Amino acid sequence: MKHILALDQGTTSSRAIAFAEDGSVRAMAQQEFRQIFPHPGWVEHDPEEIWAPQLKVARHALARAALKATDIAALGITNQRETTILWERNSGRPVHNAIVWQDRRTAAACDSLKRRGKTQAVRSKTGLVLGPYFSATKLAWLLDGIPGLRLRAERGELAFGTVDSWLAWKLSGGALHVTDVSNASRTMLYNIHAGAWDEGLLALFRIPRSLPLRVLPCQQFTTKLAPIAPSLPGVRSGAKLT
Repeated sequence: MKHILALDQGTTSSRAIAFAEDGSVRAMAQQEFRQIFPHPGWVEHDPEEIWAPQLKVARHALARAALKATDIAALGITNQRETTILWERNSGRPVHNAIVWQDRRTAAACDSLKRRGKTQAVRSKTGLVLGPYFSATKLAWLLDGIPGLRLRAERGELAFGTVDSWLAWKLSGGALHVTDVSNASRTMLYNIHAGAWDEGLLALFRIPRSLPLRVLPCQQFTTKLAPIAPSLPGVRSGAKLT
Protein backbone atom coordinates (compact mmCIF):
# COMPACT_ATOMS: atom_id res chain seq x y z
CA MET A 1 0.00 0.00 0.00
CA LYS A 2 1.26 3.49 -0.92
CA HIS A 3 1.24 6.38 1.56
CA ILE A 4 1.28 10.17 1.51
CA LEU A 5 3.38 12.24 3.89
CA ALA A 6 1.73 15.62 4.59
CA LEU A 7 3.69 18.53 6.05
CA ASP A 8 1.53 21.08 7.87
CA GLN A 9 3.69 24.16 8.48
CA GLY A 10 1.60 26.48 10.62
CA THR A 11 2.22 29.79 12.34
CA THR A 12 3.13 28.28 15.71
CA SER A 13 4.01 24.65 15.04
CA SER A 14 5.28 22.12 12.51
CA ARG A 15 3.28 18.95 11.97
CA ALA A 16 3.67 15.87 9.79
CA ILE A 17 1.00 13.26 9.10
CA ALA A 18 1.41 9.94 7.33
CA PHE A 19 -1.76 8.91 5.47
CA ALA A 20 -2.59 5.50 4.10
CA GLU A 21 -4.03 5.04 0.61
CA ASP A 22 -7.58 4.92 2.02
CA GLY A 23 -7.11 8.31 3.75
CA SER A 24 -6.66 6.95 7.25
CA VAL A 25 -3.98 8.45 9.50
CA ARG A 26 -1.09 6.11 10.14
CA ALA A 27 0.99 8.45 12.33
CA MET A 28 1.40 12.09 13.31
CA ALA A 29 4.07 14.22 14.98
CA GLN A 30 4.00 17.91 15.95
CA GLN A 31 6.38 20.45 17.49
CA GLU A 32 6.00 24.14 18.31
CA PHE A 33 8.63 26.68 17.32
CA ARG A 34 9.71 30.11 18.54
CA GLN A 35 7.78 33.32 17.89
CA ILE A 36 9.83 36.53 17.60
CA PHE A 37 8.38 39.96 18.43
CA PRO A 38 11.09 42.63 17.79
CA HIS A 39 8.69 45.56 18.24
CA PRO A 40 4.98 46.04 18.92
CA GLY A 41 3.08 44.86 15.84
CA TRP A 42 6.09 43.04 14.37
CA VAL A 43 6.10 39.23 14.11
CA GLU A 44 9.00 37.16 12.80
CA HIS A 45 10.17 33.57 12.51
CA ASP A 46 13.68 32.24 12.02
CA PRO A 47 13.41 30.31 8.72
CA GLU A 48 15.84 27.69 9.98
CA GLU A 49 13.58 27.21 13.01
CA ILE A 50 10.73 26.58 10.59
CA TRP A 51 12.75 23.99 8.67
CA ALA A 52 14.39 22.10 11.54
CA PRO A 53 11.22 21.07 13.43
CA GLN A 54 9.43 20.33 10.16
CA LEU A 55 12.19 17.91 9.20
CA LYS A 56 12.20 16.43 12.69
CA VAL A 57 8.46 15.74 12.83
CA ALA A 58 8.51 14.31 9.30
CA ARG A 59 11.12 11.81 10.38
CA HIS A 60 9.18 11.01 13.55
CA ALA A 61 5.93 10.42 11.64
CA LEU A 62 7.66 8.04 9.27
CA ALA A 63 9.26 6.17 12.13
CA ARG A 64 6.02 5.90 14.11
CA ALA A 65 4.22 4.53 11.05
CA ALA A 66 7.06 2.04 10.47
CA LEU A 67 7.13 3.02 6.81
CA LYS A 68 9.75 1.88 4.34
CA ALA A 69 11.14 4.11 1.63
CA THR A 70 9.03 2.44 -1.04
CA ASP A 71 5.83 3.13 0.94
CA ILE A 72 5.83 6.90 0.25
CA ALA A 73 4.23 7.84 -3.07
CA ALA A 74 3.91 11.60 -2.54
CA LEU A 75 4.69 14.41 -0.13
CA GLY A 76 2.32 17.35 0.27
CA ILE A 77 2.74 20.76 1.90
CA THR A 78 0.17 23.01 3.53
CA ASN A 79 1.41 26.19 5.14
CA GLN A 80 0.92 29.66 6.57
CA ARG A 81 0.66 31.58 3.33
CA GLU A 82 1.69 35.23 3.25
CA THR A 83 4.77 34.88 5.47
CA THR A 84 7.75 36.18 3.48
CA ILE A 85 11.28 34.75 3.31
CA LEU A 86 14.43 35.84 1.46
CA TRP A 87 17.47 33.58 1.19
CA GLU A 88 20.77 33.29 -0.70
CA ARG A 89 20.57 31.20 -3.85
CA ASN A 90 24.11 29.88 -3.54
CA SER A 91 24.19 28.94 0.13
CA GLY A 92 20.49 28.56 0.92
CA ARG A 93 20.96 30.71 4.02
CA PRO A 94 18.19 33.16 5.00
CA VAL A 95 19.27 36.80 4.91
CA HIS A 96 16.74 37.88 7.55
CA ASN A 97 14.01 36.45 9.71
CA ALA A 98 10.78 35.63 7.93
CA ILE A 99 8.16 38.38 8.21
CA VAL A 100 4.97 36.66 9.35
CA TRP A 101 1.53 37.27 7.86
CA GLN A 102 0.40 38.86 11.16
CA ASP A 103 3.12 41.53 10.98
CA ARG A 104 1.93 45.15 10.71
CA ARG A 105 5.19 47.02 10.06
CA THR A 106 4.17 48.01 6.53
CA ALA A 107 0.77 49.45 7.43
CA ALA A 108 1.98 53.01 6.80
CA ALA A 109 3.38 52.05 3.39
CA CYS A 110 0.01 50.56 2.46
CA ASP A 111 -1.79 53.70 3.61
CA SER A 112 0.53 55.77 1.42
CA LEU A 113 -0.32 53.65 -1.61
CA LYS A 114 -4.02 54.04 -0.85
CA ARG A 115 -3.64 57.84 -0.76
CA ARG A 116 -1.99 57.58 -4.19
CA GLY A 117 -5.10 55.86 -5.49
CA LYS A 118 -3.63 52.38 -5.96
CA THR A 119 -6.33 50.40 -4.14
CA GLN A 120 -8.43 49.54 -7.18
CA ALA A 121 -5.42 48.66 -9.35
CA VAL A 122 -4.32 46.11 -6.77
CA ARG A 123 -7.80 44.73 -6.15
CA SER A 124 -8.66 44.37 -9.85
CA LYS A 125 -5.58 42.26 -10.54
CA THR A 126 -5.25 40.26 -7.31
CA GLY A 127 -8.71 40.22 -5.72
CA LEU A 128 -7.04 41.43 -2.50
CA VAL A 129 -7.38 44.51 -0.36
CA LEU A 130 -4.26 46.66 -0.25
CA GLY A 131 -2.86 45.79 3.17
CA PRO A 132 0.19 44.67 5.16
CA TYR A 133 -1.24 41.16 5.57
CA PHE A 134 0.12 40.13 2.15
CA SER A 135 3.68 39.52 0.98
CA ALA A 136 4.36 42.43 -1.41
CA THR A 137 5.04 45.19 1.12
CA LYS A 138 6.85 42.76 3.43
CA LEU A 139 9.24 41.90 0.61
CA ALA A 140 9.68 45.58 -0.26
CA TRP A 141 10.47 46.31 3.40
CA LEU A 142 13.20 43.65 3.42
CA LEU A 143 14.76 45.01 0.24
CA ASP A 144 14.75 48.62 1.47
CA GLY A 145 15.13 48.10 5.21
CA ILE A 146 18.11 45.75 5.26
CA PRO A 147 21.30 47.31 3.82
CA GLY A 148 22.52 45.71 0.62
CA LEU A 149 19.56 43.42 -0.04
CA ARG A 150 18.06 45.37 -2.93
CA LEU A 151 21.35 45.40 -4.81
CA ARG A 152 21.86 41.70 -4.16
CA ALA A 153 18.33 40.96 -5.36
CA GLU A 154 18.88 42.96 -8.54
CA ARG A 155 22.06 40.92 -9.16
CA GLY A 156 20.02 37.73 -8.90
CA GLU A 157 21.72 36.51 -5.73
CA LEU A 158 18.57 36.13 -3.63
CA ALA A 159 15.50 33.91 -3.75
CA PHE A 160 12.08 34.96 -2.50
CA GLY A 161 9.32 32.69 -1.36
CA THR A 162 6.50 32.00 1.01
CA VAL A 163 6.82 29.12 3.46
CA ASP A 164 5.86 26.44 0.92
CA SER A 165 8.64 27.66 -1.37
CA TRP A 166 11.18 27.62 1.45
CA LEU A 167 10.29 24.04 2.39
CA ALA A 168 10.36 22.90 -1.24
CA TRP A 169 13.82 24.47 -1.63
CA LYS A 170 15.11 22.78 1.52
CA LEU A 171 13.52 19.42 0.77
CA SER A 172 14.97 19.37 -2.74
CA GLY A 173 18.44 20.55 -1.79
CA GLY A 174 17.94 23.81 -3.69
CA ALA A 175 16.68 22.15 -6.88
CA LEU A 176 13.17 23.62 -6.56
CA HIS A 177 12.28 27.32 -6.46
CA VAL A 178 8.53 26.99 -6.95
CA THR A 179 5.14 27.73 -5.49
CA ASP A 180 1.57 26.95 -6.43
CA VAL A 181 -1.21 29.26 -7.59
CA SER A 182 -2.96 29.38 -4.21
CA ASN A 183 0.16 30.68 -2.47
CA ALA A 184 1.21 33.02 -5.28
CA SER A 185 -2.24 34.62 -5.21
CA ARG A 186 -1.63 35.75 -1.61
CA THR A 187 1.52 37.75 -2.38
CA MET A 188 -0.32 40.77 -3.88
CA LEU A 189 2.04 40.45 -6.86
CA TYR A 190 0.21 37.77 -8.85
CA ASN A 191 -2.42 38.57 -11.47
CA ILE A 192 -5.15 36.00 -10.87
CA HIS A 193 -6.76 36.70 -14.25
CA ALA A 194 -3.58 36.37 -16.33
CA GLY A 195 -2.21 33.57 -14.17
CA ALA A 196 1.20 35.25 -13.95
CA TRP A 197 3.32 37.64 -11.94
CA ASP A 198 2.10 41.12 -12.84
CA GLU A 199 4.68 43.52 -14.23
CA GLY A 200 2.69 46.54 -13.07
CA LEU A 201 2.47 45.26 -9.49
CA LEU A 202 6.16 44.35 -9.45
CA ALA A 203 6.91 47.92 -10.51
CA LEU A 204 4.46 49.41 -8.01
CA PHE A 205 6.10 47.61 -5.09
CA ARG A 206 9.61 47.93 -6.59
CA ILE A 207 10.25 44.18 -6.68
CA PRO A 208 13.10 43.08 -9.00
CA ARG A 209 11.90 40.73 -11.73
CA SER A 210 14.58 38.20 -10.74
CA LEU A 211 12.85 37.47 -7.42
CA PRO A 212 9.47 35.93 -8.35
CA LEU A 213 9.56 32.15 -8.60
CA ARG A 214 7.98 29.58 -10.87
CA VAL A 215 4.23 29.16 -10.28
CA LEU A 216 2.63 25.77 -10.92
CA PRO A 217 -0.92 24.48 -10.60
CA CYS A 218 -1.41 22.61 -7.32
CA GLN A 219 -1.87 19.27 -9.07
CA GLN A 220 1.32 19.73 -11.09
CA PHE A 221 3.55 20.83 -8.21
CA THR A 222 5.57 17.64 -8.65
CA THR A 223 9.16 16.54 -9.05
CA LYS A 224 11.41 13.59 -8.63
CA LEU A 225 12.80 13.88 -5.13
CA ALA A 226 16.25 12.35 -5.41
CA PRO A 227 17.78 15.33 -3.52
CA ILE A 228 15.45 14.69 -0.58
CA ALA A 229 17.01 11.37 0.39
CA PRO A 230 19.67 12.77 2.78
CA SER A 231 17.04 14.76 4.68
CA LEU A 232 14.23 12.22 4.80
CA PRO A 233 15.67 8.74 4.44
CA GLY A 234 12.15 7.30 4.44
CA VAL A 235 11.24 8.90 1.13
CA ARG A 236 12.33 7.15 -2.04
CA SER A 237 13.90 9.10 -4.91
CA GLY A 238 10.90 8.48 -7.15
CA ALA A 239 8.37 10.09 -4.83
CA LYS A 240 6.55 13.25 -5.84
CA LEU A 241 6.23 16.61 -4.12
CA THR A 242 2.62 17.73 -4.44
